[in-house]
Amino acid sequence: MVGPVRLNQDLRTLPYIPQEAETEERRLTRYRFPGTGALPSAPETSSPRVQSLIKGMLPHVPSMPPPLLTFEGGAAAQFCACAPPDTDGDVGPNHYVEAINNAFAVFDKTGNMLAGPITYDTLFAPLPDTNPCGSNENNGDPFVLYDHLADRWLISDFAFPGGINGSGPFWQCIAVSQTPDPVAGGWFLYAIQHEPAHPTWVGDYPKFALWNNPQPGGAYHFTVNLFHGPTLAFEGVRVFALDRAAMLAGSGQPNPTAVAFTIPLAGVGDAYSLVAANFRTGSPPPAGRDEMLLAVDASIPGATLTQVHGWLFHVDFVTPANSTIGIGANHTPNAEITVNPFVQAWTASTYRLVPQQGTADKLDTLGDKIMTPLVYQNRSGTESLWANQTTILNYPNGPTAVSWYQFNVTGGTFPVTPVQQQEFTNGNDGLFRWMGSIAVDQNGNTAIGYSVSSGSMFPAIRYAGRLSGDPLNDLGQGEANMFSGTGSQTDTIGRWGDYSMNTIDPTDGISFWHANEYYANNSSFNWHTRIGKFKFPRAIPTPRPRPTPAPRP
Repeated sequence: MVGPVRLNQDLRTLPYIPQEAETEERRLTRYRFPGTGALPSAPETSSPRVQSLIKGMLPHVPSMPPPLLTFEGGAAAQFCACAPPDTDGDVGPNHYVEAINNAFAVFDKTGNMLAGPITYDTLFAPLPDTNPCGSNENNGDPFVLYDHLADRWLISDFAFPGGINGSGPFWQCIAVSQTPDPVAGGWFLYAIQHEPAHPTWVGDYPKFALWNNPQPGGAYHFTVNLFHGPTLAFEGVRVFALDRAAMLAGSGQPNPTAVAFTIPLAGVGDAYSLVAANFRTGSPPPAGRDEMLLAVDASIPGATLTQVHGWLFHVDFVTPANSTIGIGANHTPNAEITVNPFVQAWTASTYRLVPQQGTADKLDTLGDKIMTPLVYQNRSGTESLWANQTTILNYPNGPTAVSWYQFNVTGGTFPVTPVQQQEFTNGNDGLFRWMGSIAVDQNGNTAIGYSVSSGSMFPAIRYAGRLSGDPLNDLGQGEANMFSGTGSQTDTIGRWGDYSMNTIDPTDGISFWHANEYYANNSSFNWHTRIGKFKFPRAIPTPRPRPTPAPRP
């Protein structure tokens, strides 16, 4: 691990360094459109789709609150001419930091841009020019994480020479703010190679999470999918734990400790894109609690799947050799969780299944993975993981749906089945929903932000949710519209996302902030991003009847 290198400069005074965009014609996937053949049959009477149809016949009065505000993201496509936007961001006490493909921007919480757009080449320029992070070779796939325990920020992207199918070496660039102020407070800069034993392997689709263990300093975790650069053949998944305390302090002997494992093909099986649990609300994980990661298979198109895979990651920064992930030498999953049968939203020839108004061009579903974040919450000693993915009904015609889960992991043990789950279709209204991101507020209320589209509407941004006391297995508060697009993406690539982000405001613990993509007109690579805030209304207790005073004699 390289660093720290100090960036003691206000972001607004940095010299501008233009950056090459991460424009990919094909997304890197676990299986590259495997052959067709006989498809497994989906169950009939026990299918959650049948249950959903029955539920759709019942009266439904949605009451999801409208957004409190929305504002335009600062890093629009016109700035980078790139695709996809890789929209994500996070919220702190005074700022919202949004990241897209090759730049980020800092806003106040009313939507005023305070700094940016700033390219990652600009941010990481102080790193040694012998490292691609510091030699203007940053390539996108960014991630923003607010560390609410330390009141600090993390921004990351990857960097490599020669493109994603080059010969490498491939690195992850990581910036940790020196203070709570992401604009003027300075940054510590780091870089870590994706797979030192295989320098031609690129780590794609990096996703970060905060964990408070091992004590006392905790870890920043991140995962990447490994592909052999020259051929783009899938090689496995790499899982990292970075010494959070050292990175926050800008210290290390000589560098912060990093513990990493490669889960090979024999260990990951038909899965990829492991997501590590992150926590924001509720009590922290108990001392000694191992990090938890989830993934689903991405195997035969159209197959009916019933499992979510769970891994435990035990980290020891004092004696790294004591660290473990999964079971055995191949790091196979610690547990298999049985969920309702689902079908992933991709076919043997394409991931582009989502229709749009006014064009025959369809959009990528990313329907082969657990989406980010994987939410951990500890409420009164009950520990839960909350996850979501995109699934499809009536394969291969659709529509697609947002499937979500709550798993009870009290004691650090994965369950046999979920506490609750649902394939959300908003009463089977026929619209395609995908690109979900889930969050849970301090009261246990849940909301998922996502994209929605159909052949008769432009892609829009919506969200749905449930109160903690609502009946199980249902986003009982219904759906609300955050922002309506007024155009469709017209190209043959169809890249959308590759992710959105839903997070909780640390100031009040109940405000949801969602960032996602939309189009203002029919065009190619001319997307916009929108950031919105909403929250559930505070519960108002039912007034108690007052006794009528007895008449005076």
